[in-house]
Amino acid sequence: MKHDSVLEVSEVSVRFGGLTALDSVSLTVEPRQVLGVIGPNGAGKTTLLNVLCGFTRPDEGQVLIDGRRYHDLRPHRLAGLGIARTLQGVGLFDSLTAVENVMVGADSRARAGFLSALLGLPRSSRDETRLRREALEALDRVGAGAAADVRPGELPYGLRKRVALARALAAQPKLLLLDEPASGLAEDELTELGGLIRELASDTSLVIVEHHMDLMMSVCDALVVLDFGKVIARGSPAVIQADPAVTAAYLGVSGPAGD
Repeated sequence: MKHDSVLEVSEVSVRFGGLTALDSVSLTVEPRQVLGVIGPNGAGKTTLLNVLCGFTRPDEGQVLIDGRRYHDLRPHRLAGLGIARTLQGVGLFDSLTAVENVMVGADSRARAGFLSALLGLPRSSRDETRLRREALEALDRVGAGAAADVRPGELPYGLRKRVALARALAAQPKLLLLDEPASGLAEDELTELGGLIRELASDTSLVIVEHHMDLMMSVCDALVVLDFGKVIARGSPAVIQADPAVTAAYLGVSGPAGD
């Protein structure tokens, strides 16, 4: 049975001792939708992302992927469920080239496994050829194709983040979770990132946790605002910008588009 939503979070609560990090949080991600999650520091954004990735198990509520509930979602199962995530940093392997790093992302579909491909073990050549082709395509998609044979330590930070994004895309996810994708980027790189996110949304759903409000208002189809673990607002960027509760909790008196 086909479901309208790619992801549904229903009444999820998470507690750490006496602290309630998430309080009955619900949200829905539609196909090819860019959903932004915003809120002040400590609002519960990272905890929510960790729930979606299986790093944190909710005390209450449920997470449904394509309408199916997963009681024991774990990070190693994400690729098989069509989910990929980028980290706040880049998390690349310094000893591998950019294309080899991206091949790690494509490895979830390789029969022989990436390690076998790298070592040239029997029956891995076909997988290695396919993995490299898919990795190069992912690098080209994010504008980092020229860096394929360069190690991460030799690349500027913005380009390293593109390689990390390519690695996530190499898994061909239906849902991409981006954790602070704009951190450390220059203004011109932010503009390029915004265009790339909108391009990715042509065939992938995205959930973005990000502090850079100008970027979020320009690329997101919908926003969910957290404050003290609760959803205080949800809607289009225009609706969120006009919501006084959001302004008070997060955006500040200087205006809804401020950082």
